[in-house]
Amino acid sequence: MTADPGIWLVRRESEALAHLLQARLGGTVHRPWLERDAGASQKERFAAKWGEHARWIVIGATGIAVRFLAGLPADKHTDPALVVLDEAGRHAVALLGGHEGGANALAYAVANAVGASPVVTTATEALKPLTLGIGCRRDVPVQRIEAAVLHALAQADLQIDAVREVATVDIKANEPGLLAFCTRHELPLRVLAHATLAARPWVGRPSDWVRQNVGLDGVCEPAALVASPRGKLVVPKTSLDGVAVAVVMDHNDWMEV
Repeated sequence: MTADPGIWLVRRESEALAHLLQARLGGTVHRPWLERDAGASQKERFAAKWGEHARWIVIGATGIAVRFLAGLPADKHTDPALVVLDEAGRHAVALLGGHEGGANALAYAVANAVGASPVVTTATEALKPLTLGIGCRRDVPVQRIEAAVLHALAQADLQIDAVREVATVDIKANEPGLLAFCTRHELPLRVLAHATLAARPWVGRPSDWVRQNVGLDGVCEPAALVASPRGKLVVPKTSLDGVAVAVVMDHNDWMEV
């Protein structure tokens, strides 16, 4: 079983998405219509390949993926992870093996690769209401990012263990200190396209420095609000030592019923 993801195309129309995923995440693209066993169904062909990869990305409908999986999962500690990406590239759904298999992390990787929204439904993540938006100067060390985050959370008496994810702009996707912070606290990083944040300029106090260096009025506030569309800004932009942090808390109407 290889660690490289298997990318399963349900239809030929998904070729462009498959090429993009392979270019950014690696892996092997499986095209069932090219398999030698012409008499087998696509479900049977998937089952035959199931054990080849520790991680799967199925490009197609969730219902199809569920049918593919019928009879295959055996143990959550050993089953491959599976993420479903719709053919429009809008949602990356962690369908199987969220924690143990790494599907939650894979959903974020797929989403960041194609500009989709990650969909994670495991209870541990669903019950964490906070999203951090972070912007920072280049090469800011992890210690300063952590200090800025803790400082921002303290403004509203919030704890870091209530944070579900971190969001930032695409040009900060590989910022070493930010990646180290997310790794240290086991938080997924949501990477949002520059154009997405430019189209939703929810900024309380525009920053001249960010305008000049990033081409946006701000990063942390719009990033957090885009990542949590039903959320409320509970800590506006708070800056410390070259790091800007905003905190958004989920607001679910159904909880008030």
